[in-house]
Amino acid sequence: MYIPALPNEIFNIMLATLKSQVFIDTLILELTEQPPPRLKAVLMDERGKVCSIFETPVAPSQKVILWEGLNDLPYGVYVLELTYEQREQRLRLVKRV
Repeated sequence: MYIPALPNEIFNIMLATLKSQVFIDTLILELTEQPPPRLKAVLMDERGKVCSIFETPVAPSQKVILWEGLNDLPYGVYVLELTYEQREQRLRLVKRV
């Protein structure tokens, strides 16, 4: 399944990648080689409405973050916004059955 990139996506600032752009109830974020000490993730629907917020400290050796408990969200297209200080990364993903 192809999901088009967002027009304002910044490719040179990678905080994390998604294990899969399709999710059911859990997002798996694979952190970059030098992860930030704290990461904030905001999940928004297509219209920009904030559906869920997740903020966590990150250990220097940590490679993966699991964001669980997303099963109550309706199916559809979402935007995941990752931020740390002035750095921002946006990813597009789909919630499916």
